[in-house]
Amino acid sequence: MAIVLVHEGPTFTEEQYVEIVRRMTGGKTRMESLADWPVEGLLVHVAGQGDNGFRVVDVWEDEDACRQFADKLKPIMDEVGVTEQAKLYPLHSFVAA
Repeated sequence: MAIVLVHEGPTFTEEQYVEIVRRMTGGKTRMESLADWPVEGLLVHVAGQGDNGFRVVDVWEDEDACRQFADKLKPIMDEVGVTEQAKLYPLHSFVAA
């Protein structure tokens, strides 16, 4: 079952996000294709400023793919000082163009 990951918070900044991307991709400042992710299974990635800090929303094929990504992401987030915890929830429906 597909899963949604939402990561946001008042102390999560665009600068931290860009640094995380840079470290995950070997120097890029934004994710540009599915090949930029260190694991397979990502369906959608959206990032931008929200009402409660910077917000990232990912849709993953399943919870296992999301957890594999989280295992790679967590150490980087710790290094750049992101303390907010992501929220996961099952996807009810998904429509793509």
